[in-house]
Amino acid sequence: MTGQGNNVVAAASWFADNWPLLVTGAIQVVVIVALAVVIRLVVHRMIDKFTQGNGDMPPLLKPLKERAQQLPAPQRSERRRQRAMTIGSVLKSLTTLLTYGIAFLTILTQLGFNITPIIASAGVLGVAIGFGAQSLVRDFLSGVFMMLEDQYGVGDVIDAGQASGTVEAVGLRVTTLRDVNGTVWYVRNGEIVRIGNSSQGFAVAVVDVPLNHGNVDDALAVLGETAEAAVQEAPLADDVMDAPQVLGIEKVTPEGLTLRLTVKVRPGRQWATQRALRARVMAAFVAAGIEPPFVRTPPKVEDEPKKPAPARPRANGFDDTKSSDLGG
Repeated sequence: MTGQGNNVVAAASWFADNWPLLVTGAIQVVVIVALAVVIRLVVHRMIDKFTQGNGDMPPLLKPLKERAQQLPAPQRSERRRQRAMTIGSVLKSLTTLLTYGIAFLTILTQLGFNITPIIASAGVLGVAIGFGAQSLVRDFLSGVFMMLEDQYGVGDVIDAGQASGTVEAVGLRVTTLRDVNGTVWYVRNGEIVRIGNSSQGFAVAVVDVPLNHGNVDDALAVLGETAEAAVQEAPLADDVMDAPQVLGIEKVTPEGLTLRLTVKVRPGRQWATQRALRARVMAAFVAAGIEPPFVRTPPKVEDEPKKPAPARPRANGFDDTKSSDLGG
């Protein structure tokens, strides 16, 4: 009992001597935590304003808004929403990690701990994780830069090398594509070496028309007049951004010629425009009496008359086909 009493007396004495420091330390810890929470909330509000707000955007995100204005309203809305969610989520996570990490180290310093070993251990752990998850880090960084640079977005038709199709989702690690056959492709962002985007700014509809070896000048005139009349009518008028350009003869073969026409159209509308113009031009060629290319057909090989099989002589020297040899 005497030992326990001495311990209680010693603890009470230590508390009486150090309580101002304990109270001051507790107040400092509470203040540090409160500041960290407030800073985190303020920064998150700023991130929401910059990524989702309708006001002025920071220079880093202005190209995203300018390029999105060129898309149709539903596609533009979904593209903005998904990009804002992803970029905002990344920035919020980094802000939370940085703010709370600094607050934690500051609290340890106020409590008298030596944080040098902790920082060194965190550095070693970070290097180990970096080596062990190189592909994951590469995918993550590639996804971040793809979004910041607005290389593609939801609704774009892209060629990612490994797969091509319409972008359905853009994540930090994986991009989801759906090709013309309906197959969904999941492409890791770190594995994408090049991107061909057919839906940014404008597209070009290329129309190749076959022609016989005839009057090329008349065919070019009909091609230009038909295309100019077609792009002024609905529905092509809503997609065409500039007047058609007749480039002339693209290819010469023994069977015929190929004429080429190009039209500048809205992104993603080049394929529909090509099909519509091709149908109008071919109908106009038929009406004007312009013949399609001559298709050579290989000559038909007639069956040769079958020759009778040669007779097989008997062992005794007689022929089976002669009646005199058959004893009749």
